[in-house]
Amino acid sequence: MAIISAIKENSIAEELEIQAGDELVSIDNVELKDLIDYNFYTKAEELTVLIKKQNGELEEIELEKDYDEDLGLIFESAVFDKVKPCMNKCIFCFVDQQPKGLRDTLYIKDDDYRLSYLQGTYITMTNLKEEDRERISKLMLGPLYVSVHTTNPELRVKMLKNPNAANIINDLKWLKKHKIPIHVQIVLCPEYNDGDELERTLSDLAKFKSIILSTAIVPVGLTQFRKIELKPVTKNVAEKTIEISSKYKNVCCSDEFFILAEKEIPKTKYYGSFSQLDDGVGSIRLLLDNFEKLKLPKKINKPLKIIFATSYAAKCAFEIISEKLNKIKNLTTKVTPVKSTYWGNTITVAGLITSEDLIRTIKNVDADYAVISSVMLKAFSHTFLDGNTVENVEKETSKKLFIINDNYSIKELVDFLKTLS
Repeated sequence: MAIISAIKENSIAEELEIQAGDELVSIDNVELKDLIDYNFYTKAEELTVLIKKQNGELEEIELEKDYDEDLGLIFESAVFDKVKPCMNKCIFCFVDQQPKGLRDTLYIKDDDYRLSYLQGTYITMTNLKEEDRERISKLMLGPLYVSVHTTNPELRVKMLKNPNAANIINDLKWLKKHKIPIHVQIVLCPEYNDGDELERTLSDLAKFKSIILSTAIVPVGLTQFRKIELKPVTKNVAEKTIEISSKYKNVCCSDEFFILAEKEIPKTKYYGSFSQLDDGVGSIRLLLDNFEKLKLPKKINKPLKIIFATSYAAKCAFEIISEKLNKIKNLTTKVTPVKSTYWGNTITVAGLITSEDLIRTIKNVDADYAVISSVMLKAFSHTFLDGNTVENVEKETSKKLFIINDNYSIKELVDFLKTLS
């Protein structure tokens, strides 16, 4: 169902008194499947929109608008019918490495080309039906984000535990034939798709350079709740992976590889257009680059102590930032990475930090503010992964949390410091 979650200000929808909680039933008698349909059918200058109000009443609205003018509707989901579920049972699947009792949304496993196109989620191409392929080619839906992992048919079947996974080369040929651009992801699992197998995969992918915009290599994430025994990426594996990937154009390793290999984060040029930031590819470099552009105040009016409660993956970046911030008179900053006792020591990203681990880390640290990233919180909320709230954490730690909403800049914090200068 196309449930409306919000209405844009000064929009057609606001003028028509459409409200959050209403349902968009159809446009010109067409029931829409997703935002792709919505974007297509709302381009017309004359529309008949059928709205189901929260009380169940149906309201048909005829309207005229400019071509391409947005109606101003924001929906609960980009997909209005059922999300296409993932039929794979990947040996490295993070969803299967979670305990019970977390938010329901954390257990959703999708393999939906529409979400790939609209939101940049990764698909494996294993569950595409002919009608899906026809729609992708007809509408030229790209770029898509494709989880390849390996081009070795037998190995891909083994890793994804799905016989359809063997068809990846044919899938890439199909994408090339229909000129659908893609971004590729490789989750590196030591002793599976690293070393010579990675070399084979990247060599095969080079034959599809006309459609592959970027290739991201990320290390397998392992929690203490995993049922399948997998090995973590070590320093040696990270070094070898960086070495192999450096032979190929538009192939980038995620930040974690450079941290594990104890190498400097590459310069901006390495990351091209930063097209796979959500996979941790270039996020540290972008954070540092954006920080260098900020003009810092020379002093603040009274002493202030701040701690950066970061992930271990971002520790190196915030140590550089902290050193420069400490040159501001009356300001003292410190980096305090949060150790994941909940997930296990191999999990080092901010998005999986729980309130319990955060409280344990910052409670006894002398500071006025603890700076955290909004990725620790549920979207558009003050709720942590384990259900606790920002307010409760502040109460338990006697510290104010300063939440940074931009994952790649601390401009919000610097702007705050300027108000104190």
